[in-house]
Amino acid sequence: RTSPVLCFFSPLCLSFQIIVDDDDSKVWSLYDAGPRSIRCPLIFLPPVSGTADVFFQQILALTGWGYRVIALQYPVYWDHLEFCDGFRKLLDHLQLDKVHLFGASLGGFLAQKFAEYTHKSPRVQSLILCNAFSDTSIFNQTWTANSFWLMPAFMLKKIVLGNFASGPLDPEMADGIDFMVDRLESLGQSELASRLTLNCQNSYVEPHKIRDIPVTIMDVFDQSALSTEAKEEMYKLYPNARRAHLKTGGNFPYLCRSAEVNLYIQIHLLQFHGTRYAAIDPSMVSAEELEVQKISLHTSNEQEEQ
Repeated sequence: RTSPVLCFFSPLCLSFQIIVDDDDSKVWSLYDAGPRSIRCPLIFLPPVSGTADVFFQQILALTGWGYRVIALQYPVYWDHLEFCDGFRKLLDHLQLDKVHLFGASLGGFLAQKFAEYTHKSPRVQSLILCNAFSDTSIFNQTWTANSFWLMPAFMLKKIVLGNFASGPLDPEMADGIDFMVDRLESLGQSELASRLTLNCQNSYVEPHKIRDIPVTIMDVFDQSALSTEAKEEMYKLYPNARRAHLKTGGNFPYLCRSAEVNLYIQIHLLQFHGTRYAAIDPSMVSAEELEVQKISLHTSNEQEEQ
């Protein structure tokens, strides 16, 4: 059951609402942009406070370069297994055997759980984990996870806003937070309660089930909701992962540092160019140009660190 409409990002983008469960209230909202001939697209999974359109900077840039990208907004699911089963059905509906996943915060945790869930019949070709975590116990709220469904929306929003950066911020970061606050306001009580439940109910990633999947860990050096210990745990979990460090960017670098994030995404996906798992139209590939950008980014990072 699908209802497509043209989306405002680009002529190559369609906005869908899809129901794949028996429960008609479980509606997946998504933007599907770029060439439909690509069978292994990059799928974006938002954080607790996010909707599918928080990745508009990635949709605009990456589709312009020839990539197929899908940005999702998940329905109300109350446990990780239920989410993973629903996501598998969505991929089946979209006729996508394997995909690349970009997950931000909760989205990153769910991406890892889905890769773990499908490890016997893999559906995840690679992972980009942005400000992500591998164990929900870092939030010290596992004991309250089962009570979120009882709380009114304003209390849930207060919990989420408590993790947003405060104090003096540059204009791009301030705009990014304002945009996320607006997105947060658009979420209903059940959507927020279910996401916070997924974010905090006792669970962790089993790395041995997904150790063969190429991973890029993307994080920031300034203030974010993740502790240094949580970041170090991710590095230990994926010792062979590529690391994409941003000097600044806070909780939402894909909004306020989109150029850097988009470049790191391209660098991650470059390893699949020329294979059946490429997320880009082959006619749009310019490896030489990307290599120049890669060297430029590396040089600028070195200069910043000096």
